[in-house]
Amino acid sequence: MIIAVDAAGGDYYPKNPVQGALEAVKEFSQLTVLLVGPEELVQQELSRHSYDSSRIQIIDSPEVVGMTDSASAALKQKPNSSIAKGIGLHKKGLCHGFVSAGNTGALLAASMFILGKLEGISRPTVATYYPSLEGFRLIIDAGANLEIKPEMALQFALMGQVYAKEIMGIMQPRVGLLNVGEEKGKGTELLKEIYGVLQQMPSFIGNVEGRDILMPKADIYITDGFMGNIILKLGESLPGILKTLVEQRLQQSVATPEMLHFAEQIFSKALAPFDYERVGGLPFLGVNGISVVGHGGSSPTAIKNMIKVAMDCVEHSINDKIIASIK
Repeated sequence: MIIAVDAAGGDYYPKNPVQGALEAVKEFSQLTVLLVGPEELVQQELSRHSYDSSRIQIIDSPEVVGMTDSASAALKQKPNSSIAKGIGLHKKGLCHGFVSAGNTGALLAASMFILGKLEGISRPTVATYYPSLEGFRLIIDAGANLEIKPEMALQFALMGQVYAKEIMGIMQPRVGLLNVGEEKGKGTELLKEIYGVLQQMPSFIGNVEGRDILMPKADIYITDGFMGNIILKLGESLPGILKTLVEQRLQQSVATPEMLHFAEQIFSKALAPFDYERVGGLPFLGVNGISVVGHGGSSPTAIKNMIKVAMDCVEHSINDKIIASIK
């Protein structure tokens, strides 16, 4: 399997993408990686490592889309960027998927324009994993679509179910609509319309509230990208805030150094589900290909896991199953 990796994407390129790709090649014997980025920079980073050169190839793309660039930068202003070139390789069938920790808006724009949408999909979306007491669950949309329509919400739910079943191993994913109350008549007129459309799904459990996410009451939480992104960023902030609060309390206590060390170990294990490195990234659901986006600060381990997500999507024929579910 061939996966293209954005070697000029994220906050720590080319170091982290290159190291993550090398870790992936070492772990997955069937994998070949195309490193897409400025050739000199990528080669310089590769020279610091020993690796199987038959399974690593550099694709020169001299232009870099910055994290603050507009979405159009990946296409109009920088046609030789790693994002545009990497997605282009996938479109030509030269690789099975593309992964990037770079500019999310630019990657979505390039994926939609170059790869196009799957048959029957009105608008692609991006989901996010969210920790719960029973493992990771999905929130859709996580920022790609700040406003959604009822038919979009239904398609998001259907695509999310396919992903949850095929990739996450949740055999009967429950779908909930994030709202301000559990009752059917709650929320804005739009949310009431979305509720009516989602009702046709046997797996729809109705409205769910913010306090239900971590329990979890559902397996897939449907919302617009505006609220979804806020929830995502809130979740990302929790480990650091809780760690600070616990450390402050421990410093004020009369605990021995041994007790403090034990408490820190327990706390670290408790917060492990919030570690984005375990997930790596998620694909844009609804695009006609495999385009996986990850956190801008992705470590090499996160990049490796992002590549694994792309490989899983290919192996499970995720897009064929999404098309079948929509039909």
